[in-house]
Amino acid sequence: MSILNSDSKVKFYPSLEHTISFLTGQFDKIPEERRLILNELSALVQAKVMQEEKTEVVFICTHNSRRSHIAQLWAQAAAAYYEIANLISYSGGTEATSFNPRAVRAMNDIGFRVDKSTEGENPIYVVSFSEDVVPVFTFSKKYDAESNPKEGFIAVMTCADADEKCPVVSGAERRISLPYDDPKDFDGTQEESQRYIERVMEIGREILFTLSNVKRI
Repeated sequence: MSILNSDSKVKFYPSLEHTISFLTGQFDKIPEERRLILNELSALVQAKVMQEEKTEVVFICTHNSRRSHIAQLWAQAAAAYYEIANLISYSGGTEATSFNPRAVRAMNDIGFRVDKSTEGENPIYVVSFSEDVVPVFTFSKKYDAESNPKEGFIAVMTCADADEKCPVVSGAERRISLPYDDPKDFDGTQEESQRYIERVMEIGREILFTLSNVKRI
């Protein structure tokens, strides 16, 4: 969980600030059919904000290895960027594996600081995007893991496989289908690094767009 330390504007790490500035200038690249989905998610968050409720969003993918982690971390950074104090993002899968090192590398490359704090098959990572915000601790887990909310959350399905195999997300107040192509398809190829960066940037652009439309009270 990430918590704003003060009422002042969050100062992001310079490289991530540059990335955010670049992506917020690319909202016009988001296709109309994606905007419709993102606007639906914006409206759900807006309703929580207007009621002064805590907004919990769980991003779900099959293995909780790549896309769901990327989306979770972007959502927490975007919430800080747009000063949405009561939004907390989580991630989970229909099964647990590990936060893929290629995705970790891509997140570091665009400005996040993702550091391994434990070893083993499913290490815990400490993720930060500003000295003003408490870091996020993340690892691969099932969406209904003890550390995730049990009810009243918004479920965002970030891969088609999880969307199909998990038609009911227990405890979710609402469910949004927002699938992304899997960069795993390029593992071990010359395009691997490029494709991971592309996916990180695509997810970041759409999450930033979503929360840019939420009005604070």
